[in-house]
Amino acid sequence: MAGKASIREEGEQVLSSRYNAAHHCLTLFVAIVAFLLLIAGGLVTSNNAGLAVPDWPTSFGSLYRMPRMIGGVKFEHGHRMVAEFVGLLTIVVAIWTWFVDKRRWMRILTLGAVAGVIAQGVIGGIGVRQMLPPWVSTMHAAFGQTMFCALAAIAVFTSRSWLEEPAEKLLRKDALPLLRHCWILIGFLYLQLILGAAFRHVWTKWGPPGSNHWAAPKIVHSFLYPHIVNAVLVAGLLLYVSLRALTKHSSNIHLRRPALWMLLLLVAQLLLGVGAYVVRVMWGVNEVQPTLGLVAVTVAHLGAGALILAWTVILTIQAYRHAGDPAEVLPFDRSREVATA
Repeated sequence: MAGKASIREEGEQVLSSRYNAAHHCLTLFVAIVAFLLLIAGGLVTSNNAGLAVPDWPTSFGSLYRMPRMIGGVKFEHGHRMVAEFVGLLTIVVAIWTWFVDKRRWMRILTLGAVAGVIAQGVIGGIGVRQMLPPWVSTMHAAFGQTMFCALAAIAVFTSRSWLEEPAEKLLRKDALPLLRHCWILIGFLYLQLILGAAFRHVWTKWGPPGSNHWAAPKIVHSFLYPHIVNAVLVAGLLLYVSLRALTKHSSNIHLRRPALWMLLLLVAQLLLGVGAYVVRVMWGVNEVQPTLGLVAVTVAHLGAGALILAWTVILTIQAYRHAGDPAEVLPFDRSREVATA
Protein backbone atom coordinates (compact mmCIF):
# COMPACT_ATOMS: atom_id res chain seq x y z
CA MET A 1 0.00 0.00 0.00
CA ALA A 2 2.84 2.35 0.87
CA GLY A 3 4.42 1.67 -2.52
CA LYS A 4 1.16 2.44 -4.35
CA ALA A 5 0.75 5.64 -2.34
CA SER A 6 4.27 6.71 -3.23
CA ILE A 7 3.60 6.11 -6.93
CA ARG A 8 0.30 7.99 -6.71
CA GLU A 9 2.00 10.93 -4.98
CA GLU A 10 4.75 11.03 -7.60
CA GLY A 11 2.13 10.99 -10.36
CA GLU A 12 0.32 13.92 -8.77
CA GLN A 13 3.59 15.86 -8.58
CA VAL A 14 4.34 15.23 -12.23
CA LEU A 15 0.83 16.22 -13.28
CA SER A 16 1.31 19.52 -11.42
CA SER A 17 4.11 20.51 -13.80
CA ARG A 18 2.86 23.40 -15.89
CA TYR A 19 4.30 25.27 -18.82
CA ASN A 20 6.35 28.20 -17.54
CA ALA A 21 7.07 30.66 -20.35
CA ALA A 22 9.84 32.51 -18.51
CA HIS A 23 11.55 29.25 -17.54
CA HIS A 24 11.38 27.98 -21.11
CA CYS A 25 12.72 31.27 -22.50
CA LEU A 26 15.69 31.04 -20.14
CA THR A 27 16.50 27.47 -21.20
CA LEU A 28 16.26 28.52 -24.85
CA PHE A 29 18.55 31.48 -24.17
CA VAL A 30 21.09 29.22 -22.45
CA ALA A 31 21.13 26.88 -25.46
CA ILE A 32 21.76 29.85 -27.78
CA VAL A 33 24.60 31.15 -25.60
CA ALA A 34 26.06 27.62 -25.48
CA PHE A 35 26.13 27.65 -29.28
CA LEU A 36 27.92 31.01 -29.21
CA LEU A 37 30.40 29.41 -26.79
CA LEU A 38 31.16 26.76 -29.42
CA ILE A 39 31.77 29.54 -31.94
CA ALA A 40 34.06 31.28 -29.45
CA GLY A 41 35.99 28.04 -29.00
CA GLY A 42 36.29 27.63 -32.75
CA LEU A 43 37.71 31.16 -33.00
CA VAL A 44 40.35 30.23 -30.42
CA THR A 45 41.49 27.19 -32.40
CA SER A 46 41.33 28.81 -35.84
CA ASN A 47 43.37 31.78 -34.59
CA ASN A 48 45.94 29.51 -32.86
CA ALA A 49 45.15 31.35 -29.62
CA GLY A 50 44.76 28.43 -27.22
CA LEU A 51 47.81 29.41 -25.18
CA ALA A 52 47.42 33.17 -25.49
CA VAL A 53 46.41 33.00 -21.81
CA PRO A 54 48.97 30.50 -20.52
CA ASP A 55 47.53 29.72 -17.07
CA TRP A 56 44.33 28.28 -15.63
CA PRO A 57 42.09 28.75 -13.64
CA THR A 58 43.61 32.21 -13.39
CA SER A 59 44.29 34.52 -16.32
CA PHE A 60 47.79 35.95 -16.08
CA GLY A 61 47.78 35.17 -12.35
CA SER A 62 44.42 36.77 -11.53
CA LEU A 63 40.93 35.38 -11.05
CA TYR A 64 39.14 38.68 -11.58
CA ARG A 65 41.41 41.22 -13.28
CA MET A 66 40.61 41.81 -16.96
CA PRO A 67 43.70 41.35 -19.14
CA ARG A 68 44.40 43.55 -22.12
CA MET A 69 42.18 42.15 -24.86
CA ILE A 70 44.69 42.20 -27.69
CA GLY A 71 45.97 39.57 -30.10
CA GLY A 72 45.04 36.02 -29.18
CA VAL A 73 44.10 37.07 -25.64
CA LYS A 74 40.80 38.51 -26.84
CA PHE A 75 39.85 35.11 -28.26
CA GLU A 76 41.02 32.90 -25.39
CA HIS A 77 39.96 35.11 -22.50
CA GLY A 78 36.71 35.98 -24.31
CA HIS A 79 36.06 32.25 -24.67
CA ARG A 80 36.57 31.81 -20.93
CA MET A 81 34.20 34.68 -20.13
CA VAL A 82 31.43 33.21 -22.28
CA ALA A 83 32.04 29.80 -20.68
CA GLU A 84 31.66 31.28 -17.19
CA PHE A 85 28.42 32.95 -18.29
CA VAL A 86 27.07 29.64 -19.61
CA GLY A 87 28.03 27.96 -16.32
CA LEU A 88 26.23 30.61 -14.29
CA LEU A 89 23.12 30.41 -16.47
CA THR A 90 23.07 26.61 -16.23
CA ILE A 91 23.16 26.81 -12.43
CA VAL A 92 20.23 29.26 -12.52
CA VAL A 93 18.30 26.87 -14.79
CA ALA A 94 18.92 23.95 -12.42
CA ILE A 95 17.76 25.91 -9.37
CA TRP A 96 14.71 27.28 -11.15
CA THR A 97 13.83 23.84 -12.49
CA TRP A 98 13.97 22.43 -8.98
CA PHE A 99 11.30 24.90 -7.88
CA VAL A 100 8.93 24.96 -10.87
CA ASP A 101 9.25 21.53 -12.49
CA LYS A 102 8.01 18.48 -10.59
CA ARG A 103 9.46 15.95 -13.04
CA ARG A 104 12.20 14.18 -11.12
CA TRP A 105 14.12 13.16 -14.25
CA MET A 106 14.07 16.77 -15.42
CA ARG A 107 15.62 17.96 -12.16
CA ILE A 108 18.30 15.31 -12.47
CA LEU A 109 18.96 16.30 -16.07
CA THR A 110 19.55 19.96 -15.18
CA LEU A 111 21.84 19.00 -12.30
CA GLY A 112 23.70 16.75 -14.74
CA ALA A 113 24.02 19.73 -17.09
CA VAL A 114 25.66 21.75 -14.31
CA ALA A 115 28.09 18.90 -13.65
CA GLY A 116 28.78 18.61 -17.38
CA VAL A 117 29.52 22.32 -17.80
CA ILE A 118 31.92 22.16 -14.86
CA ALA A 119 33.60 19.07 -16.32
CA GLN A 120 33.93 20.81 -19.67
CA GLY A 121 35.70 23.73 -18.01
CA VAL A 122 38.07 21.38 -16.20
CA ILE A 123 38.90 19.56 -19.45
CA GLY A 124 39.69 22.89 -21.08
CA GLY A 125 41.84 23.89 -18.11
CA ILE A 126 43.76 20.61 -18.23
CA GLY A 127 44.45 21.29 -21.90
CA VAL A 128 45.93 24.69 -21.12
CA ARG A 129 48.04 23.40 -18.22
CA GLN A 130 49.40 20.57 -20.40
CA MET A 131 50.16 22.85 -23.36
CA LEU A 132 47.16 21.75 -25.44
CA PRO A 133 47.82 18.09 -26.28
CA PRO A 134 45.59 17.33 -29.28
CA TRP A 135 43.79 14.46 -27.56
CA VAL A 136 42.64 16.70 -24.70
CA SER A 137 41.61 19.47 -27.11
CA THR A 138 39.66 16.93 -29.19
CA MET A 139 37.89 15.67 -26.08
CA HIS A 140 37.10 19.27 -25.13
CA ALA A 141 35.59 19.91 -28.57
CA ALA A 142 33.48 16.73 -28.59
CA PHE A 143 32.21 17.14 -25.04
CA GLY A 144 31.38 20.79 -25.70
CA GLN A 145 29.01 19.81 -28.49
CA THR A 146 27.51 17.14 -26.24
CA MET A 147 26.71 19.79 -23.65
CA PHE A 148 25.21 22.03 -26.33
CA CYS A 149 22.90 19.19 -27.35
CA ALA A 150 21.96 18.54 -23.71
CA LEU A 151 21.06 22.20 -23.17
CA ALA A 152 19.07 22.23 -26.42
CA ALA A 153 17.20 19.14 -25.22
CA ILE A 154 16.37 20.88 -21.93
CA ALA A 155 14.88 23.74 -23.93
CA VAL A 156 12.71 21.22 -25.81
CA PHE A 157 11.60 19.51 -22.58
CA THR A 158 10.42 22.83 -21.10
CA SER A 159 8.45 23.91 -24.19
CA ARG A 160 4.67 24.11 -24.27
CA SER A 161 4.48 21.60 -27.13
CA TRP A 162 6.36 18.99 -25.10
CA LEU A 163 4.04 19.35 -22.11
CA GLU A 164 0.92 19.01 -24.23
CA GLU A 165 -0.42 15.63 -25.31
CA PRO A 166 0.80 14.86 -28.85
CA ALA A 167 -1.97 15.40 -31.39
CA GLU A 168 -0.51 12.74 -33.65
CA LYS A 169 1.35 9.60 -32.67
CA LEU A 170 3.56 7.32 -34.71
CA LEU A 171 2.80 3.68 -35.14
CA ARG A 172 5.38 1.46 -33.53
CA LYS A 173 6.35 0.01 -36.91
CA ASP A 174 7.12 3.54 -38.14
CA ALA A 175 8.72 4.83 -34.96
CA LEU A 176 11.28 2.08 -34.39
CA PRO A 177 13.00 2.27 -37.83
CA LEU A 178 13.16 6.06 -37.58
CA LEU A 179 14.65 5.87 -34.10
CA ARG A 180 17.12 3.17 -35.13
CA HIS A 181 18.43 5.24 -38.02
CA CYS A 182 18.51 8.41 -35.91
CA TRP A 183 20.79 6.70 -33.41
CA ILE A 184 23.02 5.36 -36.18
CA LEU A 185 23.24 8.86 -37.62
CA ILE A 186 24.16 10.30 -34.22
CA GLY A 187 26.95 7.73 -33.93
CA PHE A 188 28.40 8.65 -37.32
CA LEU A 189 28.02 12.36 -36.52
CA TYR A 190 30.11 11.87 -33.39
CA LEU A 191 32.74 10.02 -35.39
CA GLN A 192 32.73 12.91 -37.84
CA LEU A 193 33.06 15.39 -34.99
CA ILE A 194 36.00 13.55 -33.44
CA LEU A 195 37.84 13.18 -36.75
CA GLY A 196 37.30 16.85 -37.60
CA ALA A 197 38.37 18.05 -34.16
CA ALA A 198 41.43 15.79 -34.22
CA PHE A 199 42.44 17.16 -37.61
CA ARG A 200 42.03 20.78 -36.47
CA HIS A 201 43.97 20.35 -33.25
CA VAL A 202 46.74 18.13 -34.62
CA TRP A 203 47.15 20.55 -37.54
CA THR A 204 47.37 23.66 -35.37
CA LYS A 205 49.55 22.04 -32.66
CA TRP A 206 51.85 19.67 -34.56
CA GLY A 207 51.31 20.69 -38.18
CA PRO A 208 52.67 23.54 -40.33
CA PRO A 209 51.17 26.35 -38.21
CA GLY A 210 52.60 24.82 -35.01
CA SER A 211 55.72 22.83 -34.21
CA ASN A 212 55.73 21.14 -37.62
CA HIS A 213 56.24 17.87 -35.77
CA TRP A 214 53.95 16.12 -38.25
CA ALA A 215 54.17 16.74 -41.98
CA ALA A 216 51.00 18.06 -43.58
CA PRO A 217 50.46 14.92 -45.76
CA LYS A 218 50.63 12.69 -42.68
CA ILE A 219 47.96 14.71 -40.88
CA VAL A 220 45.76 14.82 -43.98
CA HIS A 221 45.98 11.06 -44.53
CA SER A 222 45.49 10.23 -40.84
CA PHE A 223 42.54 12.49 -40.07
CA LEU A 224 41.24 14.54 -42.98
CA TYR A 225 40.71 11.76 -45.52
CA PRO A 226 38.82 9.58 -42.99
CA HIS A 227 36.82 12.71 -42.15
CA ILE A 228 35.92 13.14 -45.83
CA VAL A 229 35.00 9.47 -46.28
CA ASN A 230 32.83 9.55 -43.18
CA ALA A 231 31.22 12.75 -44.47
CA VAL A 232 29.86 10.79 -47.43
CA LEU A 233 28.33 8.22 -45.07
CA VAL A 234 26.89 10.95 -42.84
CA ALA A 235 25.40 12.75 -45.84
CA GLY A 236 23.72 9.56 -47.05
CA LEU A 237 22.31 8.71 -43.64
CA LEU A 238 21.16 12.26 -43.03
CA LEU A 239 19.40 12.38 -46.38
CA TYR A 240 17.65 9.09 -45.64
CA VAL A 241 16.56 10.04 -42.10
CA SER A 242 15.39 13.55 -42.96
CA LEU A 243 13.58 12.51 -46.14
CA ARG A 244 11.91 9.65 -44.29
CA ALA A 245 10.65 12.09 -41.66
CA LEU A 246 9.52 14.58 -44.31
CA THR A 247 7.73 12.06 -46.52
CA LYS A 248 6.22 9.62 -44.00
CA HIS A 249 5.44 12.17 -41.27
CA SER A 250 4.95 15.39 -43.19
CA SER A 251 1.89 16.35 -41.15
CA ASN A 252 3.83 16.27 -37.88
CA ILE A 253 5.56 19.64 -37.48
CA HIS A 254 7.67 18.39 -34.57
CA LEU A 255 9.34 15.88 -36.88
CA ARG A 256 9.16 17.96 -40.04
CA ARG A 257 10.92 21.03 -38.62
CA PRO A 258 14.14 19.32 -37.44
CA ALA A 259 14.27 17.19 -40.59
CA LEU A 260 14.03 20.28 -42.78
CA TRP A 261 16.74 22.08 -40.84
CA MET A 262 18.96 19.01 -41.12
CA LEU A 263 18.59 19.05 -44.91
CA LEU A 264 19.32 22.76 -45.23
CA LEU A 265 22.31 22.54 -42.91
CA LEU A 266 23.65 19.53 -44.82
CA VAL A 267 23.85 21.58 -48.01
CA ALA A 268 25.59 24.43 -46.20
CA GLN A 269 27.93 22.05 -44.39
CA LEU A 270 29.07 20.30 -47.57
CA LEU A 271 29.87 23.66 -49.16
CA LEU A 272 31.68 24.82 -46.03
CA GLY A 273 33.61 21.54 -45.89
CA VAL A 274 34.91 22.05 -49.41
CA GLY A 275 35.76 25.64 -48.55
CA ALA A 276 37.57 24.59 -45.36
CA TYR A 277 39.67 22.09 -47.33
CA VAL A 278 40.64 24.75 -49.85
CA VAL A 279 41.55 27.48 -47.36
CA ARG A 280 43.22 25.17 -44.85
CA VAL A 281 45.04 22.55 -46.92
CA MET A 282 45.42 24.02 -50.39
CA TRP A 283 45.94 27.71 -49.61
CA GLY A 284 46.85 27.83 -45.92
CA VAL A 285 49.72 25.36 -45.59
CA ASN A 286 52.42 28.01 -45.72
CA GLU A 287 50.48 30.81 -44.02
CA VAL A 288 52.32 32.09 -40.95
CA GLN A 289 49.13 33.62 -39.53
CA PRO A 290 45.56 32.40 -40.17
CA THR A 291 43.73 34.53 -42.71
CA LEU A 292 40.29 36.00 -42.15
CA GLY A 293 38.85 33.69 -44.81
CA LEU A 294 40.32 30.61 -43.15
CA VAL A 295 38.96 31.61 -39.74
CA ALA A 296 35.49 32.44 -41.09
CA VAL A 297 35.08 29.25 -43.11
CA THR A 298 36.45 26.83 -40.52
CA VAL A 299 34.44 28.33 -37.67
CA ALA A 300 31.27 28.32 -39.78
CA HIS A 301 31.98 24.66 -40.64
CA LEU A 302 32.24 23.85 -36.94
CA GLY A 303 29.03 25.74 -36.15
CA ALA A 304 27.02 24.06 -38.89
CA GLY A 305 28.19 20.66 -37.72
CA ALA A 306 27.10 21.43 -34.15
CA LEU A 307 23.65 22.51 -35.36
CA ILE A 308 23.25 19.34 -37.44
CA LEU A 309 24.05 17.21 -34.39
CA ALA A 310 21.64 19.20 -32.20
CA TRP A 311 18.77 19.00 -34.69
CA THR A 312 19.37 15.24 -35.07
CA VAL A 313 19.14 14.84 -31.30
CA ILE A 314 15.93 16.89 -31.28
CA LEU A 315 14.45 14.76 -34.07
CA THR A 316 15.31 11.64 -32.07
CA ILE A 317 13.70 13.06 -28.93
CA GLN A 318 10.55 14.01 -30.81
CA ALA A 319 10.36 10.59 -32.46
CA TYR A 320 10.41 9.01 -28.99
CA ARG A 321 7.76 11.44 -27.79
CA HIS A 322 5.38 10.72 -30.66
CA ALA A 323 5.80 6.96 -30.54
CA GLY A 324 2.45 5.22 -30.56
CA ASP A 325 3.28 3.12 -27.51
CA PRO A 326 5.60 5.31 -25.39
CA ALA A 327 6.03 2.67 -22.68
CA GLU A 328 7.95 0.46 -25.11
CA VAL A 329 10.47 3.08 -26.22
CA LEU A 330 10.64 5.68 -23.43
CA PRO A 331 12.35 5.33 -20.03
CA PHE A 332 9.40 7.13 -18.40
CA ASP A 333 5.66 7.38 -18.89
CA ARG A 334 4.83 10.25 -21.23
CA SER A 335 1.16 10.11 -20.26
CA ARG A 336 2.07 11.43 -16.81
CA GLU A 337 3.83 14.51 -18.25
CA VAL A 338 0.84 16.18 -19.85
CA ALA A 339 0.49 19.71 -18.55
CA THR A 340 -2.57 20.61 -16.58
CA ALA A 341 -2.80 24.01 -18.27
